[in-house]
Amino acid sequence: MPKDNKEIAREVARQYRDYINPDLARVMRVTGLGTVEDHASGCFVWDNEGRQFLDMAGGYGVFCLGHSHPKIIAAVKDQLERMSLSSKVFFSQQQAQLAQELARITPGDLQYSFFCNSGTEAVEGALKIARLRTNRPVFVCTEKAFHGKSTGGLAVSGRPNYREPFEPLMPEVRRVPFGDIEAMRAVVDEDVAAVIIEPVQGEGGINVAPDGYLPALREICTAKGALLIADEVQTGFGRTGAMFAVDHWNVVPDIMTVAKALSGGIIPIGAVIGTRDVWQAFKGRPLIHTSTFGGSPLACAAGLASIRVIEEENLVEKARISGEYFLAELKKLVSAYPDICAEARGLGLMLGIEFTEEKYAGLIIAELSRQNIIAVYTLNQPKVIRFEPELAIERQHLDRTIVCLKEALQNAREFFANR
Repeated sequence: MPKDNKEIAREVARQYRDYINPDLARVMRVTGLGTVEDHASGCFVWDNEGRQFLDMAGGYGVFCLGHSHPKIIAAVKDQLERMSLSSKVFFSQQQAQLAQELARITPGDLQYSFFCNSGTEAVEGALKIARLRTNRPVFVCTEKAFHGKSTGGLAVSGRPNYREPFEPLMPEVRRVPFGDIEAMRAVVDEDVAAVIIEPVQGEGGINVAPDGYLPALREICTAKGALLIADEVQTGFGRTGAMFAVDHWNVVPDIMTVAKALSGGIIPIGAVIGTRDVWQAFKGRPLIHTSTFGGSPLACAAGLASIRVIEEENLVEKARISGEYFLAELKKLVSAYPDICAEARGLGLMLGIEFTEEKYAGLIIAELSRQNIIAVYTLNQPKVIRFEPELAIERQHLDRTIVCLKEALQNAREFFANR
């Protein structure tokens, strides 16, 4: 007899426990996220039992265009029928066109793109290119930063829990507090190849760069001959209410890393984008950094369609307007529950609430899941839960989230008051 949906869910949980990661299976059950996803569309995800969840996490920034946008699906289907993976011996029209589009929409004189498959691969590429171009050994990063979990990405990330078990990592990394320009000024010298920075720290707790910080950092790097790497893996493509977060401060980096939303949530793709000067690193050695699957025709077709949709549907402006409204509503809840909530902050539709204690975050996530709303932690700051829905999310869905969050906060207050 065919298995019913509950039996399927139990089997998948067991398979996670036995064949993927026992601790992960346990955590997912405890947080109330241990259901089995079945399909998704727009801002909704359905599980295999037919329950509809409002996705306010957005795949940690992947689903700027929602799930399964029809125009991107159509572009990928069309490309799939022609060629899915590149032969890697001929020119790729799709890759060339996407690189040209990225040069058009990225700030300043960013021009050249190297395509890969993820954000952490983009960071690895950026670090290698920076070291190759400057012939300098040192990198500067910030506390609470997150740049991926490959060895180079970990070396310049901020949370010791993820970094220290794998040390020694890449040597000669200097780490300073995020937002402290004087600390940055003290460590950037003629040995520094690059400073890598997130304009808004995602996994660090939705920490927005203070006004004046990025322009001052740009000046410091220029004066010392160091490159400025902007990690826009999570902030790019309209997420913060600007096409790229550095646009809020009119700052042009030497290198930018992107991924997540680039393909509209359809297929993995990442990119390192650099200036003509930076790309001199490849002169005479064009194959010094390569990727077998990077820049596949399928992924580039999705990327081209994604950029068109963002512009045609005015999603950057929609994210700005919706983000301002939602942040104001979140701040009202913070004021109403000061014993539980410390602060609401963010830019555009990259928003977070920091709680007074870590215990509240886990319970709130579980409570929201019980009300069929998806929210998640920030990885380097477990006291913060984030909201990164699709950029076209409707006001009614934001209002529903506020109502459910208020109920979750009230339930959390009562739960801990009785313990």
